[in-house]
Amino acid sequence: MKNNFILFSLFITLLSFGQGSTDYTLVDAKMAIIPSNQTTSTTAIAAYINTNFKTETDKIRAAFYWTASNIRYDVTTRYAVNFSETAQDKITRTLKTRKGVCSHYAAVFKELSDKIGIESYIIQGYNKQNGTVGKLAHAWNAAKIDTKWYLFDPTWGSGYVHNGQFSKKLNNVYFKADPAKIIASHIPFDYLWQFLYYPITNSEFYAGKVQINTSKKYFDFEREISKYNAMSETDQLYAAAERIEKNGLKNALVLERYDFKKKKLEYLRRNANIEKLNAIVNEMNLAVILLNDFVHYRNNQFKPTFSDDEISKMIQTPQEKLAKCQDAIYAVGPVGSESSAYVASVKKSLSKALAQANEHASFVQNYLSKSKSSRKTMFSKFSQLRVSSH
Repeated sequence: MKNNFILFSLFITLLSFGQGSTDYTLVDAKMAIIPSNQTTSTTAIAAYINTNFKTETDKIRAAFYWTASNIRYDVTTRYAVNFSETAQDKITRTLKTRKGVCSHYAAVFKELSDKIGIESYIIQGYNKQNGTVGKLAHAWNAAKIDTKWYLFDPTWGSGYVHNGQFSKKLNNVYFKADPAKIIASHIPFDYLWQFLYYPITNSEFYAGKVQINTSKKYFDFEREISKYNAMSETDQLYAAAERIEKNGLKNALVLERYDFKKKKLEYLRRNANIEKLNAIVNEMNLAVILLNDFVHYRNNQFKPTFSDDEISKMIQTPQEKLAKCQDAIYAVGPVGSESSAYVASVKKSLSKALAQANEHASFVQNYLSKSKSSRKTMFSKFSQLRVSSH
């Protein structure tokens, strides 16, 4: 997203971290004449790109050109962030209105990249212009072209904001930019997405000390990205939060992102724990059904007649299930204060059911140790016990 920027074209002419010297005239011209009926979805746009271009560079250029040329920066909504808006919501709305902020540009570019077969990511961070750090979070993209990572900012590449008005002007500085150079103006919240072997800290970014420093600890970002992709969402959040904290909670934007990761991590863990709890309750209910079957059989004085092994197994199975459930429920992590009463109730039910299962198991053990003639007298003192599932 952008603040009320002065013309930053003056700033970017001082830098040369894009691929502006490459001639993309033919690609751009071809994308400029894409039929309007092929621009209503990213699937249609990607199909047009795949049909007309063969190399990864030409394809990613086509995706960048279309995104930057056809979406206008929506100055009026830059401060109104809709956190409930999904990526698909963003894409659908942006293609319909042809307006958006940085997250919308990035979402469209990311989906086009995916559909033309190029690995890409949306990067979230903050920026600096004319030596001043921005007050809004920003989103841009990374894509792997011919085995090498480059950065793309279709928002800044689409034009500029001056005096609260957006002016369209394609800027190639932000196309296929070198990570080591664009770090001067764009720093991710998570240094994994700097694509640098010696990442820059937030403090260094503020101070303008963005030159590569090989005295730092080497960071194999390629290997770490591969590890990240293989992680569960929960593990990804945990690792990202650690990196964000390690790189310095320098400003409110970084702190907000760190808190967001931590809260989402807590939310996912709580949901996972609730799923574990529900699985335990389901297993407990099954065990209670089996226990009640045994109670009914005992009430009938073990008739019809089963073998000793079958009788033993009839009580052993629910007893073992209940014992495992009791162990498991005390290993479940936090599930939220709103579920604490439910957890306490389940624990109470489990304790009661297991106590009864143990009593019946003791009875069976004693029963099976007696002679057949003695067994018949053992039912006289028995009163029926019933356990209801929670």
